[in-house]
Amino acid sequence: MSSVWHPSPLLLGIFLLTYLGIAVGQVPGLKLNRVGIALLGAIAMAVFSGNSTAQMVAWINWPTILLLFGFFVLSAQLCLSGFYGQVAKNLAQGRKSPAHFLLVLMATTAGLSAFVNHDIVCYVFTPVVGLALARRQLNPVPFLVGLALASNIGAATTLIGNAQGILIGETAHLSFRRYLLWSIVPVVVALAAAFAYVVRSLPKWPAPKLVAEGEPPAALIYPFNRSHTLKGLIIFAVVVALCFTSLPKELVVLVAAGIHLASRKFRTEDLLGLVDWSLLLLFMALFVITGAFQATGYADQAVAWLESVGFSPARPVNETLLTAGATAVMNNAPAVMLLLKIVPLTHAAAASILAMANSFAGSVFLSASVSNLIVVQQARRYGIVIGFRDFARLGVPVALLSLSVLLLWTALGGS
Repeated sequence: MSSVWHPSPLLLGIFLLTYLGIAVGQVPGLKLNRVGIALLGAIAMAVFSGNSTAQMVAWINWPTILLLFGFFVLSAQLCLSGFYGQVAKNLAQGRKSPAHFLLVLMATTAGLSAFVNHDIVCYVFTPVVGLALARRQLNPVPFLVGLALASNIGAATTLIGNAQGILIGETAHLSFRRYLLWSIVPVVVALAAAFAYVVRSLPKWPAPKLVAEGEPPAALIYPFNRSHTLKGLIIFAVVVALCFTSLPKELVVLVAAGIHLASRKFRTEDLLGLVDWSLLLLFMALFVITGAFQATGYADQAVAWLESVGFSPARPVNETLLTAGATAVMNNAPAVMLLLKIVPLTHAAAASILAMANSFAGSVFLSASVSNLIVVQQARRYGIVIGFRDFARLGVPVALLSLSVLLLWTALGGS
């Protein structure tokens, strides 16, 4: 009797190889990054899964993609208006003590990261803050790591703080207001713990041997325009306010983005040039990969096996550990895309824990979050080197403290 070949084992192999490549971040001999690896994985799934193009398109969560695009445009308008650059310059001015400077830096970064594109915050703040500190003969490394940590923690405050939060909120249909009320306490406590740990470590970092030189490029720090900044902030505030209503969030954000695109000040290509197209492509590719993987049934088998050995992903402690481990190994966005196929989001608490654990665990290693990589890459352009060990020296303890706060909050029945 002839056997019928089934593509599921091949799809499992493609899935595992793709996520292994994403975790490593590169393929030997090729100049692929995580986005390229994910795109190749999606193409392979499309070729060998036997699913139609319509089915693959249907796997993409388009409300999430549209939300991300809209918020990128809103954040781009604020960047072009000089808002981020002005905030960064204000932070760098004055002769604050190191502890005071770190406090203001982390609080400001966390506050902005809760609502706007925290990647742009890190992109703009890093050179301005790093150069200012180096000129004062202060080692900028712990401050810049603190900037990244505050960005990861602050992004967990709302469902629009990062791309993963947007995805989880849309998938689980979380209430913007309820999540904010649930998250504010652990975020504030985790941020305070992070500040306390980093500020205590400052004396252990030697002064820099060389003073970093240069100025942030004009293409990075845009001239401050008061009227357009005010316009951008007002529109952003209206969008956030409407997130508390039952209106479709993606339509609200797209309307706001459309208002900015119809601008007499900023060209369309300038606004769209600041959209993180790579992240949008990464998400779409991962939707296809995980959708094809889910169709094989292996995800359900993995959950059944975990539960058979006494490790139920639905338990808050297990969910937190699973999320933290996956985020540390493979970066926060791919981790969430995978965990959404494994962790049963049968109630709001499970989805909220997934969102917060993913953001908090993004602080553990340099490669665990895109914002971490942005800080390191921007700093390197000005001679400020932040190595893997330098980041982990602060990131690992802060991530463990933050995740402990989350576990304590869920154990206390935080609401």
